[in-house]
Amino acid sequence: MKVKQTTERRISAAMRIALVAVLFLGNLALVFLLSYYLQRHAVLVYLALEVVGIIVTIRIQGQEGSPSYKLAWTITVLAVPVAGLIMYILWGGGYQRSHQHLDPAPPPPYKDYERTRSVSYIEKIADAFPTWRRTAKYLHKHDFVVYKDTNVTYFPDGDSFFADMMARMEKAEQFIFMEYFILAEGKLWDRIFAILRDRVSRGVEVKIIFDDFGNITRMSGDMLAAMQECGIEVAVFNPVHQYVNRLYFNYRDHRKICCIDGDVAYTGGINIADEYANIIKRFGHWKDCGVSLEGEGAWGLTRQFLHMWECMRGDLHNEYDYYRPHGPVKAEGWCQPFSDGPMNNPENPAEHLYLQAISTAREFLYITSPYLAIEDSMLSALCTAADSGVDVRLLLPGIPDHKYTYLAAGAYFDELLRHGVRIFEYVPGFLHSKLLVADGEMAVAGTVNMDYRSFQLHYECGVVLYGMPAVEHILRDIRFTLEQCREILLPQWRRRSVFRRLAESILRIFTIWM
Repeated sequence: MKVKQTTERRISAAMRIALVAVLFLGNLALVFLLSYYLQRHAVLVYLALEVVGIIVTIRIQGQEGSPSYKLAWTITVLAVPVAGLIMYILWGGGYQRSHQHLDPAPPPPYKDYERTRSVSYIEKIADAFPTWRRTAKYLHKHDFVVYKDTNVTYFPDGDSFFADMMARMEKAEQFIFMEYFILAEGKLWDRIFAILRDRVSRGVEVKIIFDDFGNITRMSGDMLAAMQECGIEVAVFNPVHQYVNRLYFNYRDHRKICCIDGDVAYTGGINIADEYANIIKRFGHWKDCGVSLEGEGAWGLTRQFLHMWECMRGDLHNEYDYYRPHGPVKAEGWCQPFSDGPMNNPENPAEHLYLQAISTAREFLYITSPYLAIEDSMLSALCTAADSGVDVRLLLPGIPDHKYTYLAAGAYFDELLRHGVRIFEYVPGFLHSKLLVADGEMAVAGTVNMDYRSFQLHYECGVVLYGMPAVEHILRDIRFTLEQCREILLPQWRRRSVFRRLAESILRIFTIWM
C-alpha cells in the first residue's frame, strides 16, 4: 500500500510539473510566434515596438531596485526587441509584486512599551558594542524591535534541532504554528504529523503555511487532505499552477518558523525533510543549523507568522495577546528578529543588514551560505572589508545541489580572492547553513542566502544576536566547520577552463531567473 501511495504521489507531482512546464513553454511559444508574425507581416508595428523597447529599457534603468535585475531585463529587451518587450510586460515590471494574492494586512501592532523599551535596549547595545548601534537602529526603524530576556539556543545540526522542537511540540497546550519552504513527507514528517494530530485532538490550535513550489514533489494531495481532516489549518503559499502566466509565481515563501505556545519559536536554515536530519543522504552530509528563542524575543517570530497568515486571508481564533509569551525569562544580551519580502521592495532590510554587517566588522567576518549570487554593492563591500584588514571568510558547499548555481557562484571568486577574501568549500557535502558572525559580538541566523533570490524575490526571516552566549556557540561551530573545508586559492582557481569561465559569466547575468 505504501509503495502504491508513493507511486501515486510521484505521478501526481510529475503531472503538476508537466502542466506548469507546458503552460510556461506555451507562454514562451506565444511570445516568439507573435514576435515572428509582427516581424514578417507588420514592419511598421515591429519598428514601433522596437522603439517602445528602447524606451522601456530607459525606464528600467531609471527605476529603483537591483542593478542585476535591471541589467538582465535590459539585455533581454534589447537582444530580442519584440519578444523581450512582451516578456517584460508579462513577467517584469512592478505589476506582479502588487498581485501576489496577499492582502496588504498590517502586522500585529507592538505595545507602546515595546517600542520605548527597544529604544532603551539600543542605547545599552551602544554602550556594550558601539559599532552595532547603527545596525540595531536601522532594523528598529523598519519596525523590528530589540528584545532582551530571551534565551537563544543554537543547534549546529538537524538532529539536535528536531529533537528539541518535537519535545516542545509534545507539551504544547495552546498552539503550534509552522511556516516552511519545504515540508516533505518522510520519516521525519511522520513523527511530526503524529504529534500534531495528537495535539489537535487535545484542543491545541495548529496552523501550517508551506510553499507550493518548495513542495511540488514532496507533499501529496492525500497528505494535505489528511492534515485538514484531523483539524490542522493549512495555507498553501502561491500555488504554482495558478500563477504560471506571471513571474510572481517566482516569489516564494522561503521562511522557516515554528512557534509553540508563544513561549518559544524556532528559525534557521532547516526545513522539514529527511535530508535535513541526515535520515537520507542527498549531496553528501547535509550541514545545517537553527536557533530557538525562548522568552520575549519569541514574539518577534510569532508576529511574523501571524502577519503572513492574515495576509493569506487566514482567520485568527483569538486576540493577538493570546499568542504572546507568558513566563519571564532572564538572559544575557539582546536579540532582534526581522523579516523581508517582495512587499518591501525596493526596501530590502535583509540585504541592507548584511551590507551594514560587512562594512561594520573590524576584526573578522564569517559567512556561511549554500549559494553566492550577489550585487556589485555586496561584492564591493566584501572586497573593501578584506582590503581594510578584516578577516573575511565565505563558507560554501563542496557538493552543490544545483550545478548552475555552483557555476554562477564561481563568477565572483576571482575578484574576491584578489582582494583577500578567503573562500572555503565544505568537503563532506552540502552546506545549507545561513549564518553571519562578526567580531564575536554580533551574529545573524535565519533563512537568508547570499543571493539575489533571498534579497529580492523571497520572503525571508532571521534574528540578529548582540552579545549573547549563542554568538560564541555559532562562532565555535563555524570554526569547527572550517576544519572540514578546503580553501580555494587564487593560483589554483585561475587554472579553470575557458568553457567554465564563459559559463560563469553568462550565468552571473541571469541569476535573477535561477
